Amino acid sequence: MLKKFVLFITLFTISQFTNAQKITGVVKDEQGSALVKATVSLCKIKDSLVVKLAIADNDGNFSFKPVSGNYFIIVSNVGFKTYYSKQFNWAATNDLLLGNIAISKMAKALEGVTVTSKKPMIEVAADKTILNVEGTINAVGSTALDLLRKSPGVTLDNDDNISLSGKNGVQVFIDGKPSPLTGADLTTYLQSLQSAQIEAIELITNPSAKYEAAGNAGIINIRLKKNKSLGTNGSLNAG
Repeated sequence: MLKKFVLFITLFTISQFTNAQKITGVVKDEQGSALVKATVSLCKIKDSLVVKLAIADNDGNFSFKPVSGNYFIIVSNVGFKTYYSKQFNWAATNDLLLGNIAISKMAKALEGVTVTSKKPMIEVAADKTILNVEGTINAVGSTALDLLRKSPGVTLDNDDNISLSGKNGVQVFIDGKPSPLTGADLTTYLQSLQSAQIEAIELITNPSAKYEAAGNAGIINIRLKKNKSLGTNGSLNAG
């Protein structure tokens, strides 16, 4: 009986500890309305590198579960000024509530003035989330595996097995075609694929009927830049 009680307390403590390890906040506009689909970047203070990306939900909420360290966040949304938070230390032992983050709209351009806007780092479509790599800070010095670690809703375990929105068994596609690689072979390939070769990464949590053969655990489609496709260099082999 005592052993069962100790086991229960241990499991309860672990559960509470695990659940508490997150950074949360709410993105709003100046009128207090939730900014749905705003992009939130968690960055290291040391080198300003993006550790993880999140997308604000229908209530403007976002969350991260990083390792302990010193961070700041960047919030961006089309038509709004980019927000940079103050630096903060994350001990990874308790919740850190960043509270409401209000960002203001950009001033309207003068008539006759052309404003050139670059593609946002994250785009949310009806059927997928797109991480744009080309032309962003992610385009240099990273691998496909590094980019997946940063991607919203994507987690990798200690063996680099990929899950999407909490689902295991994710199918990786390259340029719209299922990769024949799995396990360690897939990991090796993703580690060798440089971000400079990648145009975008599409995260499809609920695949449509055309992906029926791939299952419903989710699909990650890596779009390569032109002339970097697998059909050109022939670098992808099943074994």
